[in-house]
Amino acid sequence: MLDELRELYQEVILDHGRSPRNFRRLADPAHHAHGQNPMCGDTLDVYLKLGADGTIEDVAFEGKGCAISMASASLMTETLKGRQITEAERMFDAFHRLCTEESFDAATAGVDEDALERLQVLAGVRAFPVRVKCATLAWHTMKAALEGGATVTTE
Repeated sequence: MLDELRELYQEVILDHGRSPRNFRRLADPAHHAHGQNPMCGDTLDVYLKLGADGTIEDVAFEGKGCAISMASASLMTETLKGRQITEAERMFDAFHRLCTEESFDAATAGVDEDALERLQVLAGVRAFPVRVKCATLAWHTMKAALEGGATVTTE
């Protein structure tokens, strides 16, 4: 059973890595940031459009990188679209913990558990510290965009 689950997770990562969702530049984004992972060579730009009520109306990214960074960015855009900024910030914290803490409990994260469950495919990176940076690059870049835009690095 564990091997089947691992294989499913790998398929999801490869699918999103090869055919990333929301891979495009947004016209007139409200927020934008550039992210770099020097260890792997990943580079991403994250774009966000916000509604007047603080809802993320659209989120997209451009860049190049390994399958993990592309899949994570793709899954992130699907997860955050339609959510409030405050919820996106909580999702950032929960996702970071998911990728770094062995004893992470999604039930106590204070976020949509179904959304976090979809991101579970990337939790295996916690066993490979260098890959944590690949998985979290898009999320750090999104957070930087919301905080005023800048270049962020995983170093």
